[in-house]
Amino acid sequence: MYHRLRRWICPDLAIDLGTANTLVAVDGEGIAIDEPSVVALQKGSRRVLGKGTAVGKLARQMLGRTPDSITAIRPLKDGVITDFELCEAMLRYFIQKASKHRMGLKPRVIIAVPGGITPVERRAVFNSAERAGAGRVYLLDEAKAAGIGAGLPISEPLASMVCDIGGGTTDVAILSLADIVVCRSIRVAGDEMDEAIVEYMKQHFSLKIGTQTAEQIKCAIGSAFQLEQELTSEVRGLDTISGIPRKAVVTSEEIREALREPLLAVLNCVKGVIEACKPELVADLSDTGLVLTGGGALLRGLDRFLQEQLGIPVRKADDPLRTVARGTAICLEHLAQWRDSLDDGTIDM
Repeated sequence: MYHRLRRWICPDLAIDLGTANTLVAVDGEGIAIDEPSVVALQKGSRRVLGKGTAVGKLARQMLGRTPDSITAIRPLKDGVITDFELCEAMLRYFIQKASKHRMGLKPRVIIAVPGGITPVERRAVFNSAERAGAGRVYLLDEAKAAGIGAGLPISEPLASMVCDIGGGTTDVAILSLADIVVCRSIRVAGDEMDEAIVEYMKQHFSLKIGTQTAEQIKCAIGSAFQLEQELTSEVRGLDTISGIPRKAVVTSEEIREALREPLLAVLNCVKGVIEACKPELVADLSDTGLVLTGGGALLRGLDRFLQEQLGIPVRKADDPLRTVARGTAICLEHLAQWRDSLDDGTIDM
């Protein structure tokens, strides 16, 4: 009775703390919050606009469009906290929004983090979450969360491979018997793809564009593999020579060329994980293959590109943007079963 009452008053939370987006799942209710990891500030101060409410979607709308008196900031970069105070303010807003009653209680929280972050960076996540109003905090590697959320049989003595491409990091892992066998994390993901498009437009079109415009181009015509019907898009930006606004037409072939280096970095990361794995588990991959999760999985033809290069089956998870959040929520729901494999901050760092 007490546990049911506490669950209603102050439900526990599962958080996918991403560089681009933060998702919060409420125990027993599913994903309740899916908002950009952005905070808007009064310029020259550390005060969050709107009495702390200029967070997430509202703040993201301000990116690149703010007057001199306002600045919009992403408190995470490459999967790690770069501004502790703002990350704390953002987490506090999401925690309060997700658990409205609380009555002085603090929710237990599981947070998915990149596997490659350092002990110091992990401690920063613990501290920010605790100061934001969380009670007991647990950390879960994103690759394991992705495997669970994708419905892979990670508890069986069989290789399950996942590649989670987020905004700041790409996490690749082979899992077996409910644990990670080999895992690698690189700080090349969606943000680097956007930057590659920005640089390509500057070098080949003498056109200066912002990262938000680059992201729109990536979503509209970006691809990793040749398309049956190639696409075009009109791009508006600033001419770097004349200094006046100008339009240009760019093709999907050109954007594919722009994305070549970050895609090769992802491919090499996947190859490195396979090469570091035991032969018996590698043999399983010819049947089980690779599952793609995260926003990067939505890039056209990425599955075909990796399948051609690796020679194993590659598929996208259902709703890849929410796979990590779903896996973290499942761990929260079965916390007693997964607690021993979570980082609770008690290990000497």
